[in-house]
Amino acid sequence: MKITNKLYDYIGIRNAFFSEVGLGISANSILLLFHIFTFLLQHRLKPTDLIIGLLALVHIGMMTILGYIATDVALSQDFWDDIKCKSVIYVHRFLRGFSICATCLLSVLQAITLSPRSSCLAKFKHKSPQQTLCVLVFLWAFYMSFSAHFSLSSNAIPNVTSNVIVFITEPCKIVQMSYFFRHLFSVLGVFRDVFLIGLMALSSGYMVTLLCRHRRHIQHLHNTRPSPKASPVQRATWTILLLMSLFVFMYCSDSIFSSSRTMGNNDPVYYYIHMMVANGYATTSPMLLICTEKQIINFLKSLW
Repeated sequence: MKITNKLYDYIGIRNAFFSEVGLGISANSILLLFHIFTFLLQHRLKPTDLIIGLLALVHIGMMTILGYIATDVALSQDFWDDIKCKSVIYVHRFLRGFSICATCLLSVLQAITLSPRSSCLAKFKHKSPQQTLCVLVFLWAFYMSFSAHFSLSSNAIPNVTSNVIVFITEPCKIVQMSYFFRHLFSVLGVFRDVFLIGLMALSSGYMVTLLCRHRRHIQHLHNTRPSPKASPVQRATWTILLLMSLFVFMYCSDSIFSSSRTMGNNDPVYYYIHMMVANGYATTSPMLLICTEKQIINFLKSLW
């Protein structure tokens, strides 16, 4: 019996696949519809709202790809060929890169929004949405320049198990490159991720510093009475900080699975669990944004 046939006995894995797909698409669709209606009613969007809307759209695409894979797993349909394999890998990398860059830019934009007028970042507060999109495209191009080799080395090889890394599904594999190029792209990938996560860490640390300073200032002014409620900007900042923490947690989990893939012994269940972990941020991030945004909750109540 082929190793792929063993996977069809794992009903829990199949159910988890479809549950993650359904939950991710539903949550991201709600988030996207909220920002679309907000734009139609108010005819304007804040830069962070624009990025969140694009992030929800990108995550819907990632969940759709996961659903395509889940259909292959559940129905045991052998519809992989070289073109489909490369297309799925490239589109997934395209969307995943856009998600990482949008999350990084979202953290930077919120830090700029929170910065005081005397800060050097204040001059970036009134940038147009078109300029924000240009920065996002630049970050995405930077990310993808280190990831293009995946689409060039992928192949649909159902009968070969040596010198390959299972990436999407058992028939769709990535052929390992030579020792030099494999380590070269690994180093470049680490540099890319350190740069983007470093931007998130700097902006998040800057926001925490500003929030703590503001809190001490408020407590000093109102030491005889309770402190006033947090402003909408401060609540949005805490939401972005929670989102950054979630991203870092999911990124570390994904990295642990990637670095220990040899422990899977080519077991497809291990790789599918890894795929679910890799797409965990796309599923959980919209739920975090929905639960922490009162306007979205009121919007859902009005629809109900």
